[in-house]
Amino acid sequence: MPESTRSPITLRRAVPADAAALAAQMADPSVYGMLMQLPWPTEVMWRQRLEAAATAKESAEVLLLAERDGQLLGSLGLHPHDRVRRRHAAMLGISVGAAHQGQGVGSALMQAACDYADRWAHLLRLELTVFADNARAIALYRRFGFREEGRHAAYALRDGRYVDVLSMARLNPDPPHAHRPTDGDPA
Repeated sequence: MPESTRSPITLRRAVPADAAALAAQMADPSVYGMLMQLPWPTEVMWRQRLEAAATAKESAEVLLLAERDGQLLGSLGLHPHDRVRRRHAAMLGISVGAAHQGQGVGSALMQAACDYADRWAHLLRLELTVFADNARAIALYRRFGFREEGRHAAYALRDGRYVDVLSMARLNPDPPHAHRPTDGDPA
């Protein structure tokens, strides 16, 4: 279907009722093979994870879903560090279903995550790891200001082989600062 006739991509927070769709997406070898996920995720596992996130009080953690016409296209999670000296940083994880790659899903999710981190969640630093051979994902991250900080050799086992990952991070390009009223500003 031509892109101009497709319904728009919508973004929303995940809820426990999304467990089956997330388990199905993460069960696709082309998805979990490029993530730090294991085969055979279950709906129960995802439901528990989503229920825990739904009941967390005042957490900056967010799991976003990208949909079109009610169909899950991809997901993104921002997972802030809870240590005092690392509260300014969060890990980012993203997945886009194989059939939906190259359609702007990753860009929509990344734009929303960067906006949330920069303007609402008081996050200065977003961090991620990406398999060094995932050129498409690396290009996406670079478009959103992520820079390579290092390479970890034999970092993870993927399909029976140890593979390298790149460590990438992005700093808020315009970190928050206090507005200090001047004599002419209203209080």
